[in-house]
Amino acid sequence: MELAYYSDYAVRLVNTEQPERGEDTLTSVEAVRELFGPAQQAARRATDSDVTRLRQVRTRLRAVFEAADGGDEVRAVDLLNALMMEFPVSPQISGHEHRDDGGRPKWHLHIADHAANATAGYTATACMGLAFHLTELGVDRLGICEARPCRNAYLDTSTNRSRRYCSDRCATRANVAAYRARKRLESERTGRTADQAQAATARGEH
Repeated sequence: MELAYYSDYAVRLVNTEQPERGEDTLTSVEAVRELFGPAQQAARRATDSDVTRLRQVRTRLRAVFEAADGGDEVRAVDLLNALMMEFPVSPQISGHEHRDDGGRPKWHLHIADHAANATAGYTATACMGLAFHLTELGVDRLGICEARPCRNAYLDTSTNRSRRYCSDRCATRANVAAYRARKRLESERTGRTADQAQAATARGEH
């Protein structure tokens, strides 16, 4: 079971919306189908109703990431468990279509899609992947980008648990902003020192 791939379902869904920018790309059936990626058979079942249903799931998944990012592990787990109870998965062993060098099937666990609709199938897959990621690597591996106004969700796979941004672009933008802020502060301090020196000179102080 490609756990990293399945957990990315959750990230992709959450990041279809950027609340602080007022942006939402989950607005059509086509957008829903794009979320499924290569899983075209499941994507074909998507209807207009899935736009609304997935938006509701998106809100709940963002709450999982926000709780984890805020250090509230218990709440993050409780929220994810609630979703998994509502959208259960049906695992099965697969591998007939994949063979090793000796011609034997490469057996692996696969999430069977027997869901009633596209939203249920997508959500079950996303939550199971996220649950494996959380239990194997830790709740603190779920994060929200620190670069405002981005606030995208991400999965931290770094070796030292140091990730703070969803992408290199956001990290660079944040570093540039911090550098400029430091320069402004230094300039203001230099200006105040110069003003104080001029004032002292005007008063005849040495």
